[in-house]
Amino acid sequence: MSSNKFSYGKDKLTYRIAIKIAVGEVSTMIDSPQSDKIKESRKKVESISSSNKTVYGINTGFGALCNTIISSEDSNLLQENLLKSHAVGVGKKVPKIISKLMMIIKVHSLCMGHSGVRIDIIDRICWHIKNNILPAVPIKGSVGASGDLAPLAHLFLPLIGEGDVYYKGKKTQSSDMLNKEKMIPLNIKEKEGLALINGTQFICAFTCYALDRFRNCLENADIISAMSVEGTMGSDISFSKELNDLRPYNGTSIVSDKIRELLEDSEVIASNKKSGKVQDPYSIRCIPQVHGASWDSYLHLEKIINIELNSVTDNPIVMKDGNIISGGNFHGQPVAIPIDYSIIAASELGNISDRRIYLLLKGNKVVPQLLLKKIGINSGFMILQYTSAALVSENKNLCFPASADSITTSLGQEDHVSMGSIGAVKFLRVVKNLEKILAIELLCSIQALEFHRPLLSNKKLESCVVHVRKHVSFSDKDKIFTHDIERAIKIVKSRKLVELTS
Repeated sequence: MSSNKFSYGKDKLTYRIAIKIAVGEVSTMIDSPQSDKIKESRKKVESISSSNKTVYGINTGFGALCNTIISSEDSNLLQENLLKSHAVGVGKKVPKIISKLMMIIKVHSLCMGHSGVRIDIIDRICWHIKNNILPAVPIKGSVGASGDLAPLAHLFLPLIGEGDVYYKGKKTQSSDMLNKEKMIPLNIKEKEGLALINGTQFICAFTCYALDRFRNCLENADIISAMSVEGTMGSDISFSKELNDLRPYNGTSIVSDKIRELLEDSEVIASNKKSGKVQDPYSIRCIPQVHGASWDSYLHLEKIINIELNSVTDNPIVMKDGNIISGGNFHGQPVAIPIDYSIIAASELGNISDRRIYLLLKGNKVVPQLLLKKIGINSGFMILQYTSAALVSENKNLCFPASADSITTSLGQEDHVSMGSIGAVKFLRVVKNLEKILAIELLCSIQALEFHRPLLSNKKLESCVVHVRKHVSFSDKDKIFTHDIERAIKIVKSRKLVELTS
């Protein structure tokens, strides 16, 4: 990748680059060598189509109908029918950025030159991406194997003038959009329908988006927990490099190094050393180990998803030698299991955050109980922890691994599926809950820090306090805290605290 220009099918796609493309920070292109590969792959499909050779997906039915031979006269109709028949999704529509990411990831896969589609198909998808005309895709219907069939069918219905798109701020029938744009629907030919709906792009899109937000949560959790260490009159000894190097996990090192940096020269920490406390509770003392394990999960999933993004995951696949192989590259299992692992990791980050909220509410020699000096007539921050507890409990309920389940489909032909699509959707849901839990801890930790004045925190943490106080005032009595929570959620999602402490 040169500068801010990404070459589909040639450059290495990462989840971060995919998101940058989606939000318009990186532009894209298809260079001549990749275009040649795409055209050569298409020639191989057309050659087989004109021969008497039977090849799955070109002149046969699909799934359980793989042994049904389709005549050359009906092969194009077969591909169009494939898009229509597989568009069986239900439920609310996926976020627009997910639709866009799905198309970006699919284009990258098609441009590797192993899918046998015409360049016209790819160009039309790129037109949708460029003009932000995004298909309306139902969120339910994929089992994460045989490709994300249902959501991808909905994603590409607009190519043939079917389905709905978001067009100029409104959900619009694709046919109406094409008329207004003076464009005609595409004719889908041999193999193309199958290439479009086979693949893990639904799983990948949700995972990319959730993973990006998960990393932000990890970074915010380290910052906010450092404030909680100060607010609870905790010690910095458990973050020592000498100690954590004796158990050198990557995640543990990331966390201990960061918190040690954020507590350096803190007047609050210096005063805490005089408190006489022997040990801190686990939610303070074991931050490097617990947060670190979640960091390691993130790093593992990042590695896995970046492999998946640069893989050919449709079926059958056109090989360099002209052979067309029907295999299982569409199966979501390699991604599904790490997703489930990361759901647990995200849930646990919220679990320990809630424990720190509880500790902050208990108070200490400096910080009053429930984070208000006058309680009784005031409930203080007590009920905020109810909300965090509810979110933590919901996340725990979402931790059952989707990949542990399977169900037979397609009359037994597809007898093991990954459920990675369900896991990926859950992952985003858990991360959204986590953002809210961390926002509540942020409110509580900064409120606690105020009672340590005039002692100051580390300079970077003080800059975070200043920023938060621009949006949320100190509380000396009860108020409608939901407004403060919403503001704190925006702060967490904005990545501003990460920027201030970098």
